[in-house]
Amino acid sequence: MSIHESTRTTADTSDTGAAPTQHVWPTLQARDARALVAFLTDVVGFAATAVMAGEDRDVAHAQLDWPHGGAIMLGSHSPEREWSREPGTCGTYVVVPDDEIEALDARLRERAPAAGGRVVVPLRDTDYGSRELVLQDPEGNLWSFGTYRGEPRR
Repeated sequence: MSIHESTRTTADTSDTGAAPTQHVWPTLQARDARALVAFLTDVVGFAATAVMAGEDRDVAHAQLDWPHGGAIMLGSHSPEREWSREPGTCGTYVVVPDDEIEALDARLRERAPAAGGRVVVPLRDTDYGSRELVLQDPEGNLWSFGTYRGEPRR
C-alpha cells in the first residue's frame, strides 16, 4: 500500500490534520485510476491526499482535494464489486474563485489535450451569473468548473 499526502490548504478543516467536514463525496471509478489521478492533480489542480493500492486492483481508494474546498474519491474499476460505477459516466461541478477561472481555463486548454483530456465547452458567461467551462477527462468524465457558489441555505 502506498499513500501520497499533500499539504492541505482547503477551507474545510479547522486545524491541520483534521478530517474534512465535507459530508458529500462524489465518487468515480476509472479503467486507469493512476493515470486519472495524475491528470486530475497535474493538469487540473486537485491535491492527492491519499492514493492506496489494493490487493486486487491498482487503486483501491484515492482522495483528491480541491484547493478551495471539497474533494472526490476514486478507485480502479471493479465491475464485480457491489459498489461499482461505469468509468467515464461521472459529471461533477467544481467551484473556482472569480479571480482564478481565466487562469484555470488557460491551463486546461494548454495542458489537457496532451494528457488525453479536452475542453468541450469553452469559458463562457451563464444566465445565472457564473463563468464556467466544461472539461472531459481521459476516461470520459465531465467536469464543469465555474464561479457559481450556490445559493445560501434558508
